[in-house]
Amino acid sequence: MSTASRHRLLPAGAAALTVVLWASAFVAIRSAGAAYSPGALALGRLLAGALALGVLWAVRREGLPPRAAWRGIVLSGVLWFGLYMVVLNWGEQQVDAGTAALVVNVGPLLIALLGSRLLGDPMPPRLLAGMAVSFAGAVTVGLSMSGGGGSSVLGVALCLLAAVAYACGVVAQKPALAAASALQATTFGCLIGAVACLPFAGQLAGEAARAPLSATLNMIYLGVFPTALAFTTWAYALARTTASRMGATTYAVPALVVLMSWLALGEVPGLLTLAGGVLCLAGVAVSRSRVRGRTRRVAAGEPRPEKVS
Repeated sequence: MSTASRHRLLPAGAAALTVVLWASAFVAIRSAGAAYSPGALALGRLLAGALALGVLWAVRREGLPPRAAWRGIVLSGVLWFGLYMVVLNWGEQQVDAGTAALVVNVGPLLIALLGSRLLGDPMPPRLLAGMAVSFAGAVTVGLSMSGGGGSSVLGVALCLLAAVAYACGVVAQKPALAAASALQATTFGCLIGAVACLPFAGQLAGEAARAPLSATLNMIYLGVFPTALAFTTWAYALARTTASRMGATTYAVPALVVLMSWLALGEVPGLLTLAGGVLCLAGVAVSRSRVRGRTRRVAAGEPRPEKVS
C-alpha cells in the first residue's frame, strides 16, 4: 500500500471504529443507567477510561502535552468528557431515546457552524448536502422511536446542552491536536473530565456497592472502549481532517444503534426507522466523498486551479 493510500485509509478506518464504538455505547448505557445515576455513571466511565489511557500513555512514554495544547485539552476535557456525559445521561432519563437522539444530533450541525466560524473550516457543497440528508435521517429515526407521550422540557433542554457541549468540545480539541498527539489529548482530556466529575464520587461508591455485576461491567466497557479507545481514534482522525467533516461522520451512529439494538436486544425496527438509518448512512457517504477530478489531480501532484477574481 502506498503512503498516500495509507494517509487516506487510516483516518477513515479510525473514524469508522469510533462511530461503531460510540453506537455500542447506547446499548451499554441501558444496562448501566438502570443502576447508576447520571453523574456516578459518567465518573465511573471516565475513571475506567483514564486508567486504560494512563497505562497506554505510560507504556508509550509520550510525556506531557506541549504548553500550546493545554487550553484546548482543558476545554474539551471539561465540556466534552465531563459536562457532555453527565447531562446526556441525565437527559436520557427524562425523555425517550428517540427524542434524545433527535436533539443531540444538532451537535454535528453546531460543529460545522463553529468550525467554519472559529477554525476556518471549508464548507463544500457536498458536505452541506450530506449533512442535510443525514440530519433528515436522524429526524426520521428520532420520530419513529419517540413514544406517544409528551417529552420533558427539562430532558430536551439537557439533551440540547449536551449537543452544545459536544460541539464546543470538538472545536476546542481540534487546535490542540496541532501540538499534541491523539493519545496525549485523549488521556489528559479524559483525566480532566474525571476530575470535573469528582463531586459524584460519593454517589458512585454507594451505587457500586448495590449495582448488579452486569451494570458495573457495562460501565467499565463504556470507559475502556467507547471512551478510551474511541476518543483516541476520533482524535487521530480529527487531526487529519476538518472538524466539520468529522462531525458529519457521527451521523452514522443512529443507523448503527438501530442495527445493534436489533441484534443485541431483539428490538425489531420499523420501516420508518430503517429508512431513517439508510438516510443517515447515505448522507455520511455524500459528506465524505470527493470530486473525482480533484482527487486525481491531488494524487498526481498536479496544482489546483486558481480562482480568478
